[in-house]
Amino acid sequence: MDAIISFCGLCTLLVIGKALRTAIPLLQRLYLPSSVIGGLVGLLILQLDKNNVLCHWTTGWNEIPGFLINVVFAALFLGMTTPNLKRVWGLAAPQFCFGQLLAWGQYAVGLGIVGFFLLPLFGVPAAFGNLLEIGFEGGHGTVAGLSQTFDQLGWATGKDLGFTMATIGMILGITLGMAMINFAARRGYIGNIRNFKDLSKLERRGIYRADAQPPAGKQTIFSDSIDSLAWHIAMIGLAVLIGYAIKSGLGALDKIAPEWLHNLKVLTSFPLFPLCMIGGLILQNTAERVHLETLIDHGQMQRISGAALDFLVVSAVASIRIDVVTSYWQPLLILALCGTLWNVTMVLFIAPKIFKEAWFERSIAEFGQSMGVTATGLLLLRTVDPESKTVASQAFGYKQLLHEPFMGGGLITSLALPLVFSSGWLPFWLFSVIIVLMLSFFAWRITKAKSMD
Repeated sequence: MDAIISFCGLCTLLVIGKALRTAIPLLQRLYLPSSVIGGLVGLLILQLDKNNVLCHWTTGWNEIPGFLINVVFAALFLGMTTPNLKRVWGLAAPQFCFGQLLAWGQYAVGLGIVGFFLLPLFGVPAAFGNLLEIGFEGGHGTVAGLSQTFDQLGWATGKDLGFTMATIGMILGITLGMAMINFAARRGYIGNIRNFKDLSKLERRGIYRADAQPPAGKQTIFSDSIDSLAWHIAMIGLAVLIGYAIKSGLGALDKIAPEWLHNLKVLTSFPLFPLCMIGGLILQNTAERVHLETLIDHGQMQRISGAALDFLVVSAVASIRIDVVTSYWQPLLILALCGTLWNVTMVLFIAPKIFKEAWFERSIAEFGQSMGVTATGLLLLRTVDPESKTVASQAFGYKQLLHEPFMGGGLITSLALPLVFSSGWLPFWLFSVIIVLMLSFFAWRITKAKSMD
C-alpha cells in the first residue's frame, strides 16, 4: 500500500507542478520544467512536515532516481540508426570539441577551486569538486545513477549535494540562457529568435493546440501480439539486463585484478547506468545486423525516457536533505558560481572563435546541456532557431553520439569519482587541465583549417 501511495504522491506533485507552470506567468517566462516546480513544492511540504506525518507518501522516493536513470540511458540510442561516422565527424567535430571543453573545464574549475581554496577553507572532501560536472553537465539523472557509488565510497551526503547542484544548474541554465539570448538578439548575433511575446497563450503554458498535437511515436508491433509500448519497454529492460551483465563481469574481474587496480575501487564502484547505455547500443546494433531495426521506434523510446526523467527529477528534488545542503551552502554556492562563470565565458568569448557558422545557436545549445540536461539545450536552441534554418540542430544531434558515452554521466563521469577518492584531487585536476589545453589546440586547428577552405 505504501508503494501505491508513494507513486500517487509523485503523480500529484507533477500535476501541481504543471498547474503552477500553467497558471503563473513568471514560471512560464522562466521555462521551468513542471518536474522541477513539483519537486520544489514537495521539498517545501516535507520541510513543513515536522512530525513526519507524510512518511507513507515518500516511501521509496530516494531509490526511484537511481532506478529510473537506467531506463533513461538504456533508451538513449535505441531506435536511432547510427549514421556514417565520417559524416558525423565532419559536421560535429567543432561541436564535439566545444562540448568537451565545457565538460572537462568543469572538472578543471571544480577540482581546482576545491583543491586550492575550498578544501583548506571549509574542509570539504576532495571529490567535492566533482559535483560541478556531475550536477551541471550530468544533471539529476547522473547524480541518481551515482548514488550507490557515493555510498560505496563513504560519502552519502554527496548525493544530496549533487541533487542540489543539479537543481541550481537547471534553473541557472534556463534563466541565464534566456538572458544571453536576449543579449545576443540586441547585438545582432541572431535574427531568427522567437521571443516570449511571440508565443501564443497555449504555447506559454506548454500545451499543444488540439489540431497541432504531434504523435508520441510509431507503433511497430500489432497489438494483438504485444502492445507496442510494452514491446519498447521490454527492449529497454533487455538493454538494462545487458548493462547489468557487464557490471557483474566488472565485479568478477575485480576479484582477479592487480592490487593497484583493486585499491582504486574503479571496477566495483562503477555505476550501472552508463553500462545500460552500452547495452542499448549493443541491442540496437544487433537489431540492425539482423534487419529488425524497424521494430524499435526512437520516438517511443524518447517518450519512455522523458517520462522516466520527469519522475526522476520530481522525486530527486523533493528528496533533497536540506540539513546537508545548509551545512555546505557556502562552498556549494562558490562552486556553482565559478562553474557558471566558466560556461558563460565559453559561450561569449570562445564559441565565436570555434564556430564559423551559427556560433551562438550552436554554443547556446551546449550551454543549456552543460548546465542541466539535453532538454534544456534543445529548449534554448529552439528559441534561437525555431525552424532549424541553421546547422545547429543537426550538429548538436550528431555530437551527442560522440559526447554522451563519455561525459555528463558517461564513462569519464563514472570513473572520475572513484579516481579522485583513491588518488586525491591533484592528479585528475592536472589531467583535466591537460585535456582542456589539448582540446583548445584541437579547436584552433579546426578553426584554422576551416578558414583556409
